[in-house]
Amino acid sequence: MKNIFIINGGHPFAHSGGRFNETLFNTTITYFDQKDNFAVKYTQVGDDYNIKEEVEKFKWADIVIYHTPIWWFQIPFGFKKYIDEVFTKGHQNGIYKSDGRSRTNPDINYGTGGLMHGKKYILTSSWNAPKAAFTLENEFFNQKSVDEGALFGFHRMNAFTGMELLSTHHFHDMEKNADVPMELENYREFLNQVSLKI
Repeated sequence: MKNIFIINGGHPFAHSGGRFNETLFNTTITYFDQKDNFAVKYTQVGDDYNIKEEVEKFKWADIVIYHTPIWWFQIPFGFKKYIDEVFTKGHQNGIYKSDGRSRTNPDINYGTGGLMHGKKYILTSSWNAPKAAFTLENEFFNQKSVDEGALFGFHRMNAFTGMELLSTHHFHDMEKNADVPMELENYREFLNQVSLKI
C-alpha cells in the first residue's frame, strides 16, 4: 500500500477561477481512489486547513502530487503561503531538521537537512504560455524548460526536504487554446505510466 497526498495549489483570484486545476485535482483523487494499492489524502489550499494536520500528511505520504497553475511565472500566492506555513511548522518535525550545514564549516552541505528522504513527488503546472515559448530559439524563455527555468526553485525546495522528483507534466496554452478533453486524456495516460513507477 502506497500513501498518496494530492495538493491543489490553485485557488480563485481575479480572472482565474481555478477550474482546470480543480478538474486535475479531482481526476487524480478519483484515479488513485479506484486502485486497491493506494491510500489517498488531499488538500485544496484555497480552503481552510490546519497547519499541523498538513505537516502530518507530508509525513504520512510516500508520494506527494502537486497541481498548480502558474501566475506571473510563479506559483499562486495562496499556495506559496501554504508551503511557507506547513514547511516551517515541519521544522524538526518530519519535514526538515536544519539546512544541513554545521557552524564549523558553513560553506558545505547546504540543503542536506531534509527529513523526507525516500519520499517522491510529482508536479503538474498549467500555463497560458505555449510550449513553443520554452523550446524555440529567440522566444520568451530562452529555450529553458519549465523545470530548468521558472520552476527550478520549486524543485530545489523539494530536494531541500529530501524528496526526489518522480515526474512532471506541464499543460501549455491553457487560456487561449485549451483542448481540455485532450489534455485530460493525455493526463490520464501520464498517470497510467507514472503509477507503474510508484
